[in-house]
Amino acid sequence: MDKKNALKVEKLTKIYRKKSSNKIVALNNLNLEVKKGEIFGLLGPNGAGKTTFLNILAGTVIKNSGNVDVWGYDLDKNPRHVRSSIGIVPQEINLDPFFTPKNLLELQAGLYGIPKNKRITNTILKIVSLNKQANAYARSLSGGMKRRLLIAKAMVHRPPILVLDEPTAGVDVELRQNLLNNISALNKQGVTIILTTHVMREAQDMCDRIAILNKGNLVTLDTTNNLLDRLKTKKIIFKVKKSIKINSSDINGINFLYKTNNEILVTYERKKHKIEEIISKVKKAGMEIYDISTDEGNLEDVFIDVTKS
Repeated sequence: MDKKNALKVEKLTKIYRKKSSNKIVALNNLNLEVKKGEIFGLLGPNGAGKTTFLNILAGTVIKNSGNVDVWGYDLDKNPRHVRSSIGIVPQEINLDPFFTPKNLLELQAGLYGIPKNKRITNTILKIVSLNKQANAYARSLSGGMKRRLLIAKAMVHRPPILVLDEPTAGVDVELRQNLLNNISALNKQGVTIILTTHVMREAQDMCDRIAILNKGNLVTLDTTNNLLDRLKTKKIIFKVKKSIKINSSDINGINFLYKTNNEILVTYERKKHKIEEIISKVKKAGMEIYDISTDEGNLEDVFIDVTKS
């Protein structure tokens, strides 16, 4: 049993072959490790290979080559142990509308062969805050409740790893926060979380480490803080009483963009210049500043930077 990693993938490759000679490389020699107890972000544009990767873990897509180790079990040698170590929460809401949450969880536990005296249906319903709706038909539940019920379904066999595929897709702001709080609470109880999302702010706030895939390749894998430290440029917006162009000889590699509403957008390399130096240049040119706002950049900037190339 691997004492450190919840998931380890080595040289994982998946190629979809069409009838003609052309082929689609969905995953190309993918190597990554997910540590036990972390929230791990898996990001990438559409067609990056995220869904193929999750489907290989779920056992619905067969890899061409490479090794996948889940909670110390080899996917080829112990597929049943792998499936029992992982709970996958899909994007699509696939619930029987005429089942109650309690019925659904009991049925799911039965499919996993869990004896009645070892089922924890009521505990799981409490964890996802659905204990009051335990006996309501699934069709009467709100969108957020259905999402939480999908998480509950993935938890019936008590997997140490939960994979959440776009868990907040199409939900409102309040509900999103509620779901993210649920996910954090599960992580604090020791569950390893793998999260795919298109909401960069979500990944930035939630994830300890992030892998970014593009066209089947792993383009970067690092801690969230290290990824944010890669941002080279910083922005400042000045609101001034009256815009005056700064002498080009005094610019020294700083980019000034003069907008029509007496706003000046300044971009500069964060390692080369300090904010005090830029404020001083604006004042020296004879401008009176009445507001300053800064933009440190975020994970979206990193994402665009690493996927565009």
